[in-house]
Amino acid sequence: MKRMAQAFQGNRLTARILRSASWVMVGYGGAQAIRLASNLILTRLLFPEAFGLMTLVTVITVGLMMFSDVGIGPSISQSKRGDDPDFLNTAWTIQVMRGLTLWGITLILALPMAKLYDQPDLATYLPIAGFALVIAGFLPTRIETAHRHLMFGRLTMLDLLSQFIGVVVMIILAYLTRSVMALVVGSLLGVFFKLILTSIYLPGARNRFRLEREALHEQVHFGKWIFLSTAFAFVSIQGDKAILGKLLPLSTLGIYNIGFFLASFPVMLGTSVTQNLMIPIYRDRPPGESHSNRKRLRKMRFLLTGGIFTLLAIMALAGPWIVTALYDARYEPAGAILVILSCAFLPQAIGLSYDRAALAAGDSRGAFVYSGLRSVAQMGLLTLGFSMFGLVGGLVAMGIALVLVYPVLVRLACRHSAWDPLHDVVYGALAFALCALALWLHSDALGALTAIS
Repeated sequence: MKRMAQAFQGNRLTARILRSASWVMVGYGGAQAIRLASNLILTRLLFPEAFGLMTLVTVITVGLMMFSDVGIGPSISQSKRGDDPDFLNTAWTIQVMRGLTLWGITLILALPMAKLYDQPDLATYLPIAGFALVIAGFLPTRIETAHRHLMFGRLTMLDLLSQFIGVVVMIILAYLTRSVMALVVGSLLGVFFKLILTSIYLPGARNRFRLEREALHEQVHFGKWIFLSTAFAFVSIQGDKAILGKLLPLSTLGIYNIGFFLASFPVMLGTSVTQNLMIPIYRDRPPGESHSNRKRLRKMRFLLTGGIFTLLAIMALAGPWIVTALYDARYEPAGAILVILSCAFLPQAIGLSYDRAALAAGDSRGAFVYSGLRSVAQMGLLTLGFSMFGLVGGLVAMGIALVLVYPVLVRLACRHSAWDPLHDVVYGALAFALCALALWLHSDALGALTAIS
């Protein structure tokens, strides 16, 4: 116990990694706990169609953010000038201009999106929800500085507090209005309170408007591939909802989103850890530099993947029972969706940390190529699988797509000496066994799912 406590102390990289990983897990776990608690309350105050409509609002606003991501966070994290005020202020200025531009695009898209999905209310909700993009543009770069130096304690607490305030407002409004507007306004206020809290309580200089030529050139050069990569990442993360929003009734889309929320928790937790920690780790301990670095990374990777697999196994093996215990009978089909998606996410969990090695080395192009191919494969097979076998076929096909693009990920990892074949073989075999067991155990629930699609 004493040795464990000592491992967390001091300013060594290992100690900072352990402390930061703990805070990232606390932050993400806390955020999902808040989201789950609000979800359980809101599903009893609102109707499935409300969550389907909010899913479409989220798909569009998140899509705009990801399709315009110029890699400010990774740029600050990996750059030698990441602590330079001129560099940070230039990044912040770009971020503010981007937020204002995105809101303008939201206003333009409101009516066309309402017509595309045949949901007139989108024309009202999108401009309101889109204003959160303006607010997010003013978030201080002190957030990215904390990521760069693996200092997550205060940032995590402020983030959780802002989410909690937003959720409380959301629940109160849902109780009073019984309207989707409660979800829209609550989400907007969550971002607003994050801006206020981080601006006041995070240490560091305040940002000012600045566009330094050298900083702008570096960020644009690094960010051009991040821009393309995150655009395709949106397709991978939110594209299923954009496609299913056209193929499924709104109530079924709301039920699907419940299953996706639960299934994605483990892999999104792992993604949060790798995004916040792995670039600094790969930057300071390149795997190609020494056997010692590769050995430490293997231990870290085995622990990370093991934790994600444990959570995905729980979701896959107990999915229908979890949904039955948490939600009322209207959301029962989400249990089968939870089983399939948990199995589909297993291949992604295996290779979760590899593309961070590319970004740490400044190879944003390599990360883009993998992200692009993965997104195209997932959405293409989702559409094909749905057209042939319904919702079950579409979801299974998304998991198959991750297996098909695995060789591309291996090639990227090998380029930066990050691939660990032993790790992949062990967890690949475990993933196959888990999928077979989960699909056999819940075959009846999976059969019933075909009736709603």
